[in-house]
Amino acid sequence: MRILKRLLRWALILAFTGLLLAVAAIGVAYWLIAPRLPSVAVLKDYHMQVPLKVVTADGKLIATFGETRRIPVAIGEVPDRLKHAVLAAEDAEFYKHPGVDWHGIARAGWHVIVSGGDKGPGGSTITQQVARNFFLSPEKLYSRKLTEIFIALRMENELTKDQILELYLNKMFLGHRSYGVAAAAAYYYGKSLDQLTVAQCAMIASTFQLPSVVNPINSPKRGLSRRNWVLGQMLENRYISKAEYDQAIAEPNDAYPHEQPIEVDAPYLAEMVRLQALERLGNDALTEGYVVKTTVTSSRQQEAVNAVRAGLVEYDQRHGWRGPEAHQELGPDASREDYDRILSGYTDISGMQPGIVTEVTPTEASVYLASREPVRLDMDAVRWARPYISESRVGVAPKDVAAVLKRGDIVRVMRDDKGQWQLTQIPKAQAALASINPEDGAVQALVGGFNFLRSKFNRAVMAARQPGSSFKPYIYSASFERGFTPASIVNDAPISLPDPSRPGGFWTPSNDDDKFDGPIRLREALVKSKNLVSVRLLDAIGVRYARDYVTRFGFALDALPANLSMALGTASVSPMSMARGYGVFANGGYLVTPYFISQIDDRDGKPVYVANPARACRTCQERLLDTRPIGPPSADTPTTNGVPVAAASSSDTPISAASIGGGLPADAHEGTHPPVLAPEVIDVRNDFLVTSLMKDVVIRGTGAAVKVLGRDDLAGKTGSTNDHRDAWFVGFNGDLVTAVWVGFDDFSSLGRGEFGAKAALPIWINYMGSALKDQPSTTLPMPPGISTVQINRSSGLPSDPGDPNSMTEIFKVEDVDRLRQQAQQQKEDPDQQHAYDIF
Repeated sequence: MRILKRLLRWALILAFTGLLLAVAAIGVAYWLIAPRLPSVAVLKDYHMQVPLKVVTADGKLIATFGETRRIPVAIGEVPDRLKHAVLAAEDAEFYKHPGVDWHGIARAGWHVIVSGGDKGPGGSTITQQVARNFFLSPEKLYSRKLTEIFIALRMENELTKDQILELYLNKMFLGHRSYGVAAAAAYYYGKSLDQLTVAQCAMIASTFQLPSVVNPINSPKRGLSRRNWVLGQMLENRYISKAEYDQAIAEPNDAYPHEQPIEVDAPYLAEMVRLQALERLGNDALTEGYVVKTTVTSSRQQEAVNAVRAGLVEYDQRHGWRGPEAHQELGPDASREDYDRILSGYTDISGMQPGIVTEVTPTEASVYLASREPVRLDMDAVRWARPYISESRVGVAPKDVAAVLKRGDIVRVMRDDKGQWQLTQIPKAQAALASINPEDGAVQALVGGFNFLRSKFNRAVMAARQPGSSFKPYIYSASFERGFTPASIVNDAPISLPDPSRPGGFWTPSNDDDKFDGPIRLREALVKSKNLVSVRLLDAIGVRYARDYVTRFGFALDALPANLSMALGTASVSPMSMARGYGVFANGGYLVTPYFISQIDDRDGKPVYVANPARACRTCQERLLDTRPIGPPSADTPTTNGVPVAAASSSDTPISAASIGGGLPADAHEGTHPPVLAPEVIDVRNDFLVTSLMKDVVIRGTGAAVKVLGRDDLAGKTGSTNDHRDAWFVGFNGDLVTAVWVGFDDFSSLGRGEFGAKAALPIWINYMGSALKDQPSTTLPMPPGISTVQINRSSGLPSDPGDPNSMTEIFKVEDVDRLRQQAQQQKEDPDQQHAYDIF
């Protein structure tokens, strides 16, 4: 007995000594580590990484950018069943322990001793996991574990249990780029947290331990097993009843990927927004939860996409069937599994679904789609498919379906307006559309190509193409400043000009139809798009003057050729720059800069940027104080009489992909800001004259197809280039300017007869018809200083009363007296009766 007491006494002494040494060791460790411990206070206002979101003006989602999926939620928004599932799986004693589970640490320590150093289960509480994920690395070191414990104890002192749990539920990675329970619920189930069932809550809780390995999509069996274990823990901890447990256990695993639905098809615009957001906000743009509101509306953007795709498909089918995308020999016993394997490498392209032809008869073909849907194509579905020979030639129309399709062909099909399946093919040609509000340059719709995934090149802002005859209104505007009028007579006749760079040393331009009308009034010349008249007109006013003048419309000087070919549209322009230039005609003579971001909000919905763009603002009171002369604004006069005006660079900065016109407009998210005035670059009377001519173009000229819209406020101009490499139509009313381009990226020909009126104008009509539906007529009113005069159709000069060959024309008032004098001189000298302005 005495020996036992002695042993017990020594055991107690050793235990007490060991305890003292342990406490001392912990104290020394804390003394060494404490200076390096991070401040826990930062967690009280910690911002989780949230991706950038891009939306339309009416709030529809265009895109999200960021490496993570995360939807931060407050702890009060997390339903109890999900909290209980996480606690049951990870830390059932969370609300009872001081941040550290000493029993768990002891078990982990004992495991290390008996296993010879294996650092297996760590015994970490939720608080410790939060400490590790926010401040430490995941490597298994004793020093890291000790630091984790000290941080956890500090956290429990400075944060409430709910605050710690909220951080945990939002921070943890749960598989498939999903961080936090809300993002996981949205990705795996397409639900918000309050819509989750008990079984789904348990499944999400089961992913916390090994999210990349044990999740309901990558490893459904292991995920289901882990889920059922979590449900058992919930039952054991009395979080759910036996009936709820049985119901949850019986629920199948119904998880599958739910990507956030993109509501508006605008990937080219989204990429422009991403670049501009990075430029303004830096690297935080993609992680701080910013929401960028664009200027486009969902309806107009979708109408633009539909119009471009329909127009390209229509053009493509005019030029014939190029054959299947591929061909796969099928055995007589080929099954659906074989079809699925063959089609696994093909994806839907802009609604064109891939499929494989499984059976063909003269009257119909059976096609198995990648979506596992069988469809049938009859003769009406393939009637368009005449064999492609070249861009200008097609073969004979097919007589039966078998002449077009063969078993094993991999083809594309899509539904038409009536819901019927039609054979189709991915167009080789490309198109772009840029639409802006002429009042302030706000982009209303933008399409950079047929399909973003196939080609990310944004033709709407990055293309440098020749505009052809759509450039002529700028030359006419310049001529009206040099004394020409809509009634001026110019000779439409062959011309040959010295040019050492050309064969024979002469340049001999011609009209598109190789026909000549002789002396012709400028109004008629633009209506008929007479090339030779434009060349003579440019020669008369001077190339140097014209180049300088055209920069008023926003074009860079180096994009304009320094020769007479500029009259035929040989400049290098983009659809957006053409829309900007025509915007001057639409708004009364003011140069606005296109922009596409109207507002940027932070994660809390507070604006950090609100656009205050330069506006035409014709009727603004501030415009009355603007005393700047008409023309490009001067760099050294940023304000006039205290009225904000646009910077000088706005008139001569070329359009770029990321920053249209040189960056975001002025910021007006704080305080009050008067309107910024766009520079007046042409006289409103000049504008009215040119617009009048372009209205005639769409009434009785090359753009006459526009009449189908039944509006009286539209004006515009077609454009085509040599060998039909480019097709254009640019047009407008007082509220909307739209430029459409069609062509090949390699500058090859669109084919014989593919003028702007045939290839581009139908796209413009489809878009503008939808965009302006039910909108009132808006056009520039006749300004002061314009006179209406009766003229002789042949001479273009004021006519006598009762002249049977007279018509009405409009002029600047200062030109009328000069023209009357010319008419009087012709009367006095009959030999001058057939003279005209330019030979």
